[in-house]
Amino acid sequence: MIRAVIFDMGGVLLRTEDATPRENLARQLGISRQALEEAVFLSPSSRLAETGEISEAEHWNIVLDRFGVPMNQRHAFREAFWAGDRLDVHLVRWLDGLRPVYKTGLLSNAWDEARGSVQARFGFLDVFDVSLFSAEVGLRKPDERFYRLILERLAVRPDEAIFVDDFPMNIEAALELGIHAIRFYSRQQVIDEIQQLLSVHPA
Repeated sequence: MIRAVIFDMGGVLLRTEDATPRENLARQLGISRQALEEAVFLSPSSRLAETGEISEAEHWNIVLDRFGVPMNQRHAFREAFWAGDRLDVHLVRWLDGLRPVYKTGLLSNAWDEARGSVQARFGFLDVFDVSLFSAEVGLRKPDERFYRLILERLAVRPDEAIFVDDFPMNIEAALELGIHAIRFYSRQQVIDEIQQLLSVHPA
C-alpha cells in the first residue's frame, strides 16, 4: 500500500529551462557554464551550506571571491543565476491532486535561504504535507537519516512511500531503505511511473 509521494525540488519541480542567463554569466567570467554550475552546486562550500554549517550568503561569497566578482555586482549576479529557473506548474498541480488520499513530501538538498526565496518567488510549498530542506535539519541526501526523517514526519514506512529525484545516488539510497524510487527524466515519465505504482499498490 502506498500512502505518501515524496519529491525532490531542484531539477525536478524547479528546472533551469532557460540557460541564457547562466551562459552570459559564465561568458563574463571567461569560464564554461558547467564550470560555473559546478562551483555553485558541487563545491565544498556548497556541501557545507547544504547541511547548514555555513550560510548561503557565505557560500556565495566564497564562490564569487574565487571568480573575482566585485561586491557591488554580487546581488545582481545571484539574481541572474536563478533567472532561467521555472516551476513545473503542471506537475505541482498534479501532485497536489493526489491529496488527501496520499500524503505529499518535499526532500531537498538546499541552503538556508531556500524556503523563503522559493516560497516568495514560486509559492508552491503549501502543496506538501511535509517539506524538509537539508540546511534546516543538518542532513543531506543521500544520508539515510534524511530519508528516515521525512518518513517519520509523514508517519509512513519506507515501503509505503514513493520518492522522485534526478540524481542516481539519491535514488539508490532510497531503494536501499525499501522506498519505491523513481528517477526523474521528464514530467510525463514520472507521472506515468507513479500512476503505475499506485495502481499496483493502491492506498
